[in-house]
Amino acid sequence: MSVLIKICGMTDEEGVRAAVRAGADAVGFVFAESPRRVTPQHARAISKGVAPGVLRVAVMLHPDDDAWQEVLDVFEPDVLQTDARDFDNLSVPPRVRRWPVMREGDEVDTLPAEFLYEGRLSGRGETTDWDRAAELALRGRMILAGGLGAGNVAAAIARVHPFGVDVSSAVESAPGRKDPRKIREFIDAVRTAQSGMSES
Repeated sequence: MSVLIKICGMTDEEGVRAAVRAGADAVGFVFAESPRRVTPQHARAISKGVAPGVLRVAVMLHPDDDAWQEVLDVFEPDVLQTDARDFDNLSVPPRVRRWPVMREGDEVDTLPAEFLYEGRLSGRGETTDWDRAAELALRGRMILAGGLGAGNVAAAIARVHPFGVDVSSAVESAPGRKDPRKIREFIDAVRTAQSGMSES
């Protein structure tokens, strides 16, 4: 199975096009406090050209249901990504996939079938403990986030064996400004690592 690649923090149509053209499986739009924050209307406008099969992910943090419903109605995402406990207070229709965020240091008794794993704080570019991540990856379809880039994603895949990987700041020329060359390099590194694993 291919490693799912998510390019997060989209702020303009050029970045979205670059990610899709390079072979990203998912593109993320941030609706939480961040240099990459966009409105539902803007996210809808810049994601119009996203090919079928590429997931459009709404990235939120502790939203109330009114904020989520606006994103749902206007942006119409394929996936909602927010902290695991947030889902208790949100009305999410069955057509929208859920990517609960599990954070390093959280007490984990049960895991959802599909989840994203990152550090204590989002958007800091900090790597997680990959050994701990590898343990959790055995228990569900983990999307590994935090501090990944073209230079270390192959090592992360080899150590953690995640279902997917998530990158944002490492493929930017400035906060919120995606760099097509860096996106290609990241995706090439993932695919090369995956090819090497399938041959071994």
